Amino acid sequence: MTALQEEPTTDELKALAEQAGRDLEDASAAEILAWAAETFGRRFCVTSSMEDAVVAHLASRALPGVDVVFLDTGYHFEETIGTRDAVEAVMDVNVITLTPRQTVAEQDAEYGPKLYDRDPDLCCGLRKVRPLEEGLRGYVAWATGLRRDESPTRANTPVVGWDEKRRKVKVSPIARWTQDDVDAYVAEHGVLTNPLLTDGYASVGCAPCTRRVLEGEDARAGRWAGRGKTECGLHG
Repeated sequence: MTALQEEPTTDELKALAEQAGRDLEDASAAEILAWAAETFGRRFCVTSSMEDAVVAHLASRALPGVDVVFLDTGYHFEETIGTRDAVEAVMDVNVITLTPRQTVAEQDAEYGPKLYDRDPDLCCGLRKVRPLEEGLRGYVAWATGLRRDESPTRANTPVVGWDEKRRKVKVSPIARWTQDDVDAYVAEHGVLTNPLLTDGYASVGCAPCTRRVLEGEDARAGRWAGRGKTECGLHG
């Protein structure tokens, strides 16, 4: 695979991402992250919702001290903030917390309370999408914990792809993993997970828009339940 030039053009980055997606489709998560660390160095970061620290743990082995970017929306469960603090304390990573331009109170004053109920897309845009776009400016590549088995909208997630919206390389090292793979990795390495995962939640987001899942539902069913919404906008 082509090595990254000092200041690659957008076209070069896109070609690199597409080629890597083909070359690394059958590679292990560790191999994918080793490639990312070697290719991008400190211009590569991991994003984490602090549902678990699996990708952060994997990335810390490939790139010790790797930046782990967390979006503090102001609406998180206490358990999620606690998981973030624990990850920062015990793992070889540099946790960077991004916050929206407005506090919840300031947003309520401008848009009215409970915007997440009336216009969840706008709320996610203000509290997740925009802060992430601003926070990723210093990087050329970022990693996510997306998995193909999570929902139909994620079934075609490439292990390495091109983030057209942000013009960056997007790495999803555990895209081919199943929940069983995640559970096995957590058990083998003692990786931190959000306590809510053992309390009926299969996917953890903002408290007002997340519920426990019912038997037989997919992992994302508890997010924005009843709102006709399946993604926050960070991934498409």
